Amino acid sequence: MDAQTSVLRRFNRSYTQRIGALDDSFLGLGMPLTSLRLLYEIGAGVPSVQDLRTLLGLDSGFLSRTIRGLERRGYVALRPDPEDRRRRLIELTPEGRDVWNEVEQRSELRAHDLLAPLTARQRARLTEALATADLLVRAATVELHVVDPASPLARDVVRRYVAELDRRFEGGFDPGPPDPAEDALLRAPSGAFVVATSDGAAVAGGGVREDDGVAEIKRMWAHPEWRGAGLGARVLRRLEDEARALGHDSVRLDTQESLTEAIALYERAGYTAVERYNDNPYATHFFQKRLDAGDDR
Repeated sequence: MDAQTSVLRRFNRSYTQRIGALDDSFLGLGMPLTSLRLLYEIGAGVPSVQDLRTLLGLDSGFLSRTIRGLERRGYVALRPDPEDRRRRLIELTPEGRDVWNEVEQRSELRAHDLLAPLTARQRARLTEALATADLLVRAATVELHVVDPASPLARDVVRRYVAELDRRFEGGFDPGPPDPAEDALLRAPSGAFVVATSDGAAVAGGGVREDDGVAEIKRMWAHPEWRGAGLGARVLRRLEDEARALGHDSVRLDTQESLTEAIALYERAGYTAVERYNDNPYATHFFQKRLDAGDDR
């Protein structure tokens, strides 16, 4: 066992013990942690059983049994989705909402009691360390998928990408009307669109397509709350792999001078500045990279 794995395992054992995750009656409410976590997510707005399964990554049989237990207690109610009869919507009953409020109060108190013996400086250090740990653990469990550029996940990435450019560019950003031909270039055999997901939601993404015989990366975006977790670099590497799989030995891209973190990412990844190669009115910087077969980045 290496030192890093050992530290993580020790933290897992210590933390689960101290927050009461091992108790059959979590927070003294007569139910284990899993049941109360489901109750919490339902009360927080997760609308369906399918969404719960996606969010928490639970086995469908185990999830169904746990939900039935909550139903028997009178805490949740299920009904078919009128727009899709295959989906079951789930919500808290008034009794379930009372328990949800109690979970919130007791969780807050337990967290307060855990922090109370620490000095203000120690609490600040712990808060910062846990925020970093949370980000990096979530980053380690992010999944990358090649999806159709017309899929809801890809559309969500592009929508957020456009909104961020519109916010950051002086004078805004107008991508023009949707272009089905552009989507066609971002799917096989001429391209690919990659989306990074966490708990079923898109947190980063981008596409690669053929442009005059050269692979070009388009629409690279990462959620601002995930910046610093290496997600942009991971998506970039995957897009380079997709470019290789499409038979390309180099890849290029354009960006804008206000996107300083993107420029730094490309330079760290080995991209070099080249002359303008398109008429994109928003682009100010142009990069290209040779994709060596043995490059392990």
